[in-house]
Amino acid sequence: MLEGITMDSLMDVLPAGFVKDARDLAKGEREALNYDSFSVGLRLKAQGIHAKHPVIMIPGVISTGLESWGTTNASLPYFRKRLWGSWSMMRALVADKEGWKRHIMLDKRTGLDPPGIKLRAAQGFDAADFFITGYWIWSKILENLATIGYDPTNSFTAAYDWRLSYANLEVRDQYFTRLKTHIEMAKNISNKKVVLVSHSMGGQVLFYFMHWVASPSGGNGGDDWVDKYVDSWINISGCMLGALKGLPAVLSGEMKDTAQLNAFAVYGLEKFLNKEERAEIFRAMPGISSMLPIGGDAVWGNATWAPDDAPGQEVSYGQFLNFKNQNTSTGYRNLTVSQSLNYLFNTTEDWYHKAVEGSYSHGVAHTTAEVEANEKDPRKWINPLETRLPLAPNLKIYCFYGIGKPTERSYFYRHSDNPLSSLNITIDTGLTQANIDHGVILGEGDGTVNLLSVGYMCNRGWKYHRYNPAGVKVKTYEMPHEPDRFSPRGGPNTGDHVDILGRQSLNDLVLRVAAGRGEEIEEMVVSRIGEYAGNVKIEEEEQYKVKEDDGNGEERRGRVRDKIEEKAQEVLEVLENIVENKNKNKDELTGSFGFGMRKGLEFYVRLCAIQHDVTRRHKGKSGRRAWLGWNKAFWQDKGKMNYTSCEGMGFDMVLLFMIQYVLD
Repeated sequence: MLEGITMDSLMDVLPAGFVKDARDLAKGEREALNYDSFSVGLRLKAQGIHAKHPVIMIPGVISTGLESWGTTNASLPYFRKRLWGSWSMMRALVADKEGWKRHIMLDKRTGLDPPGIKLRAAQGFDAADFFITGYWIWSKILENLATIGYDPTNSFTAAYDWRLSYANLEVRDQYFTRLKTHIEMAKNISNKKVVLVSHSMGGQVLFYFMHWVASPSGGNGGDDWVDKYVDSWINISGCMLGALKGLPAVLSGEMKDTAQLNAFAVYGLEKFLNKEERAEIFRAMPGISSMLPIGGDAVWGNATWAPDDAPGQEVSYGQFLNFKNQNTSTGYRNLTVSQSLNYLFNTTEDWYHKAVEGSYSHGVAHTTAEVEANEKDPRKWINPLETRLPLAPNLKIYCFYGIGKPTERSYFYRHSDNPLSSLNITIDTGLTQANIDHGVILGEGDGTVNLLSVGYMCNRGWKYHRYNPAGVKVKTYEMPHEPDRFSPRGGPNTGDHVDILGRQSLNDLVLRVAAGRGEEIEEMVVSRIGEYAGNVKIEEEEQYKVKEDDGNGEERRGRVRDKIEEKAQEVLEVLENIVENKNKNKDELTGSFGFGMRKGLEFYVRLCAIQHDVTRRHKGKSGRRAWLGWNKAFWQDKGKMNYTSCEGMGFDMVLLFMIQYVLD
């Protein structure tokens, strides 16, 4: 049992290489304190930035420590010790593997505590600031928040037991009720709306919460609750469409670098547990399965195509599970994401299939009617392709994520030749060539979550009316992975899924939003997510499209944003007077585009309003210069509208500008 195992004796039974890596990492972490600890907060404090909104943080999967509160004979040796997220976990794996498994797995039938076992999420800032001694997670953000005036009275970590299904988070722990109460209390005490900061799976948990809190069957807060209590949602590395690498974890127990496991946790699970045991454990954690890929073949591709395929790519990413030697008679053939999920459910135990199907949904809703109907189905609440953002027109969403780190995109599998194994297939680790690394085909992302998952909703999906009917403002800021080769965690410019929490620019952005200065943040998109998102087989509904001929016979689409409707009406009469005063031939102005006069003028005015809005907000920033440079000829007085100049633009140019902006 644990009493007889000291740190020294534990180090004695671990391989020398592992012990050296652990000590080197701890030493590197201590040395790294000098380069970034508190520096971002100190710099912003000198600029007059200080705490404003209460901040509540929702951690990601696996990063929250789990401690034992059981008092049975089997649990007493572990009382209040962390069986996940500390050296106690490693000690338990060495001394009592079967006992550790019994504690860490949930009951397969109920999805709740097994009889006599009671593990609970650690609480407070200690729950997620460090995973294990020397391995920080949220501590850098906490340090910088403290520098501008945050402390336990105006900031809070909403830790949760990531093993539980989202429904059971409320059933067992009343997690969402507690979160609702804490948000309301924070707002009422400070008289300021709350900023919510989520990371990874925490983004899915928060998305679920926003449905739960409004629903009569949940928090019963009503459709205006989020608008009343939440100022902003900072969505860091949010796996909104799941994580592809989560599927091999539950399918075949192959989880090296899966999710957010650091090197030590990965080592422990791989050293002391075989693949069958790992698959069993992950299946008995329904929360893990919330990250199975969402959107099916529409998002992830089919047998011949995927949205993020490179030109001339030999094997499409759409073939998610590949078999080098396909055999249709035995059923071993290449599978898409949708087919892979079906294969998973058909080859695993009934209890697992029922647990996932009863908790989550992975499809796509193509109409507003479907989306609104799904608001009544809690299984849909994790899925942003089947449900909408809250009806909160004043809410602001900031999507911050890393790019440029190779990320698992698809796999080569083979038939398992181990007669003692209960698993039918396993990753073909002997296959390495081109972009295939030991059976894993790499694509774009942050090393853990694929670019389509972190970026699609922020860059396109939430621009569709059915998914964002209130017109919630969404900003994206991508951070390229530029690691410091001498830093064990990548240094201040890493884009890694977990290590990005210590990135200086990410901390800068978080502090600005918390201080009420989020409007200063300019979007930065440097990846090809716009192109990939445009390839996804999900479209806006016809009634929300604007389709016109661009003069070359090509049809273009765009939807004018709700926020400029008021501006359009305000200047409509002015524009009509301009046209008439200049004796413009109204038919010449709009006839070639198939507009009625009134409709044509409305589009024309809205375009002027958009140009005014863009000029005011961007003022020729480098990110827009390529296609906004020409606007200087039409505007004067620091962005005030020059109606004559706007009217004088060629209508063809006006239409192209409108389409470019709303599709951008």
